[in-house]
Amino acid sequence: MVDTPSFWRRLPLALLILVTGVLVWSGIRPNRTGAWIMETVWVVAGLVAIVALRRRFPLTPLLLCVLAAWAVVLCYGGHYTYALTPLGDWARETFGLARNPYDRLGHLMQGFAPAIAFREVLWRTSPLRGSRWLAPLTVACCLSLSALWELLEWAGAYLTAAGSPDFLGGQGDPWDTQWDILCALLGALLALTVLSHPHSRQLQARSQPHRS
Repeated sequence: MVDTPSFWRRLPLALLILVTGVLVWSGIRPNRTGAWIMETVWVVAGLVAIVALRRRFPLTPLLLCVLAAWAVVLCYGGHYTYALTPLGDWARETFGLARNPYDRLGHLMQGFAPAIAFREVLWRTSPLRGSRWLAPLTVACCLSLSALWELLEWAGAYLTAAGSPDFLGGQGDPWDTQWDILCALLGALLALTVLSHPHSRQLQARSQPHRS
């Protein structure tokens, strides 16, 4: 029988070991060093922030799991580059797709994980707890993050690849930026639809005073 309190206490360390291991693996001879740095620097920054704030602003277990999943997706894509991932190539061949779809998964997660993160921060630091505006503002934050990322990719292409479109992983799709933002939107909506209820339970449990 699982000791539930003990499991939740050990979960952050287990996720930290998992993400760190995947990050180290992804940095071993990546396909393109510049792309790897741009993808995984956010993983490193996230790990540092979570560890530094673990006592002042401990995250819910649900958010930690979602962020860990996003980190794995980023590290995997950073190692191979999104257009060349073996998993994406398998999906393209299996389902008869015209392109490697792994970057769509990456941008779906770019909406899915931040949706829970923004929701948690807004719930805990603003008057939006229980408000009908919490979900719309969370989605707006996710769309803003997605648009910012597209601008960073555009700048990164000029700084590290002399403006080459190949750096962006668009695979010849002129609407790649729009698809990326749409995927982030769908990811945010999916996260809020599926996870809002269990996330609210964890947030409420965390806000309740502990009894001795």
